[in-house]
Amino acid sequence: MSGATFKVGDLLNNTYRIEATLGRGGTSEVYQARSEISGNRVALKVLRAEFSQDEGFLNLMTREEDIREIRHDAIVRYYHNQRNDNGDVFLVMDFVDGPGLDKKLKQGGMNATDLLIVAERVAEGLKAAHSKLIVHRDLSPDNIILRNGNPAEAVIIDFGIAKDTNPGAETIVGNEFAGKYAYAAPEQLSGNSDARSDIYSLGALLLATFRGKAPDMGNNPLEVIEKKGTPLDTDGVPEPLKTLIDRMTVVDPQMRLQNIDAVLDLIRNTVTEDPMEEATVIAPRPATPAAKVAPPSRPAPTPTSPPTSKKGRGGLMAAASVVVLAAAGAGAYFSGALDTLLGPSLPLAEPYKLVIEHPVTGNIHGEGSVPSEDVSNTLAQMVLELNGSSNFTLARGNISENWGNAVIDILDSVDTLPEWRIEVVNNDVRVEALTFDRSEYEQLNRELSLVANSSGLQMDAAVELGPRVLAASVLDPILKAYEDCGPLHLIDAPQLGYTNADLIRVGGRIASEGARDGLVDAIQRISGHREVDVKADVLNQTLCMFDSVLPDAPSGDFKVLFSFGDTGAPNDGGTFFVGQNPVIDLVIPADVTDGFVFVSALDVSGKVFHLMPNVNRTENSIEALREGQTGPVTIRLAHTLAEAAESGGKKLAFVVDETALGKTQVLVIRSGAQFLDGMRPTTESAFSYADALGERRDRVVSLDSRILTTLKP
Repeated sequence: MSGATFKVGDLLNNTYRIEATLGRGGTSEVYQARSEISGNRVALKVLRAEFSQDEGFLNLMTREEDIREIRHDAIVRYYHNQRNDNGDVFLVMDFVDGPGLDKKLKQGGMNATDLLIVAERVAEGLKAAHSKLIVHRDLSPDNIILRNGNPAEAVIIDFGIAKDTNPGAETIVGNEFAGKYAYAAPEQLSGNSDARSDIYSLGALLLATFRGKAPDMGNNPLEVIEKKGTPLDTDGVPEPLKTLIDRMTVVDPQMRLQNIDAVLDLIRNTVTEDPMEEATVIAPRPATPAAKVAPPSRPAPTPTSPPTSKKGRGGLMAAASVVVLAAAGAGAYFSGALDTLLGPSLPLAEPYKLVIEHPVTGNIHGEGSVPSEDVSNTLAQMVLELNGSSNFTLARGNISENWGNAVIDILDSVDTLPEWRIEVVNNDVRVEALTFDRSEYEQLNRELSLVANSSGLQMDAAVELGPRVLAASVLDPILKAYEDCGPLHLIDAPQLGYTNADLIRVGGRIASEGARDGLVDAIQRISGHREVDVKADVLNQTLCMFDSVLPDAPSGDFKVLFSFGDTGAPNDGGTFFVGQNPVIDLVIPADVTDGFVFVSALDVSGKVFHLMPNVNRTENSIEALREGQTGPVTIRLAHTLAEAAESGGKKLAFVVDETALGKTQVLVIRSGAQFLDGMRPTTESAFSYADALGERRDRVVSLDSRILTTLKP
C-alpha cells in the first residue's frame, strides 16, 4: 500500500513479523502480524508517522491500551503499546479472524435471527465495558467482527474514541462530537454521551445490517440534525427484532432502554411467533408497457425468504412474484390458465436457457430467457453496474419457482471475481469462476451450495483457486520474509512457473516450528490448490545465530557418529530420548594428517559444550590424535556413563533430561593453527563463543556439522 508505515515481511522489535495490511484510516493503520516467539497471530494498530509525535494521539493510544482491563470474549483483547527504533508507536491486540458487519451490510445484510444473536453477544460485551464506566461511543458495523463468521462470536473492536466516565477521568478526544453520524445517538451531536448512547448505536447498526444499507444522513449538517431528531424507520423489520430496535433507538435518551441489562432482558424474554402464520400472499399485477417503466431498485431481502445471497437481492421479489394456489399448482402457470391474473401469456422457451459471463478478455454480457420483468430489470441493472450489456427475453418454461431468485443470488456471489460464467438450462446451472483468495473460494462454494439447496436447481460449480500459473519469482518475497536462519530456496522450481498440479517445495533452515507453519500459511494464501512442502530443517534461535557467524568454509569430510551408551548400537537417525546416554565419535578422514580440530555441541538452551579441546582434554592436534595411525581414525568425544565413571569424571558423558529438549548441533572446525586464544571452558554461553568465532573466521580451513535431536519418549 502506497505510503504505508510497514510492509509485509517487516520485523518489529525482533518480535512481530508483518503478514498483511488489514486497513488504513485517517490517523492509524492496522496490520496482521505474527509473533516470532509464540507463533500467534496479532493485530497491530500503528499511528501514522505524522501523528506519532503528537501528545494528543499518543494519549489516545495509551488510553485505548487501558481497555485491556476489560476482560470479555466479546471485546477485543488489548495487550500493550510499543515503539520501534524508527519512532513508530503501535498497539498490539488480539487478531480477530472473520468478516465485519460492514462487509455483511455491503453483501446485502443479515437475517433477523442471526442479528438477534449478534445483539445479545455485543450487549454482553457492552455490559462488561459499562461496568467499568467505559462508553464506546463509536459502535458501527465496521467495529463489530464475527469471529470465524459466527454471529455467536461477535467481537467489539476499536475503542479508539472510548470515553471513561469515571469521576475525574478525561475523554480521549475531548467532549466534542465523537463517532459516526450514521450510527451516533442524537445526544452525541451536542457532545453528550453515556451508556444509553451505545444502546442507540447498537440498535442503529442492527437496523442497517438487516437492511443491507447504511442510513441516509443527508447532504449537509442541517439534514443530519433533522434526521437525528426523527425515529428510525423499522417498517418491514420482523418481530422481535423490530421492537428491540425501536426501544433501543428512541430519540429521547430518557425514554430509551436505560441500561444494557434492560436490552439483554428484552432479547432473552421475547417469544417469537412463526412468521409464516401471518405471511401475505401477493399476486403480481400485469406487466406495464416497457416505455413507461423506470428501472426498479433491486429487490430487498425479506425475513421470510432463506438468506441465500450475500447481498440479499432476491428475497422480496420472491414474495412479490409467486402465486400460491393449493389446487391449481405450478401447472396452471405453464398452461396459461392464470393469464387473466398474471397478464398476457409469455412465450414458451424450450430449452429455457440463460448465459451471463465475464470472460478473461472482453466485457460482461448476459443473454437468454427470464421469467418476469422484475428478474429481467434486476439482472440488467446488475450487469449495467458491472459496465456490461444484456439482452434478456421474457419467457415461460419448465423451471423452478425460485429460478429468478437463484440466478440473482448466483450473479451476486460471483460479480466481483476476475473471471466467471453462469449458464442455466432449465433447472440445471453450471458456474465457472476464478478467484485468487482462498477464503473467497471457500465462501463462494458455500454460497453456491446454499443457493442450490434452497432453489431446487441442480448446481455444477467449477470454481478455480488461482493463479493458474504461479511464477516462482512471486514466492521470493515470502521466502525472504521468513529467512530467520539463513537463506530459504525453492527446490526444483519449474522454469515456466508452477501449474495447479505442481508441488511447491522449499529448502533451507528455519528457527522454529511456528515460523515454518507461518511460511506454509503465507505460501498457501497465494498458491491456489497447490500443495506446499517446506523441507527446511527446523533448528532454534541459538543454532541460527551461529549460522550467521560461521565462515563459508568447505566440508572437511569429518564424520560425526552417534550410538547408544547402554548397548553400543549405532544411532544413525541421531534422535535420543529422555534418560538415554548419547555417545559421540569423531572420524578423522584418511587424507587429513595435520592441523587442529575443534569440536563443540550447541544446545537449545544457549549453552556450548566443548568436546575437544577442553580443560580435561587439551590435545587437539590431528597429528597427536592419530598417534601414528594411518587411514581413518575414530576419536571418542562423548563417552558412555561407565567410561566416565571409570575415568573419575575426566571423560565427558551426557544423559538426556527434559531441561533442553530439541536440536543440538555438533560442530567440527579444522584450522591450520590454534585459532582460539587460550583454553575454552568445558561449557560457556553461545554468545561468547559466537563472538570468538566471529573474530577468527579467516583461520577456518573446513567446517562440518551434524544435528542431534532430543525428545520426550
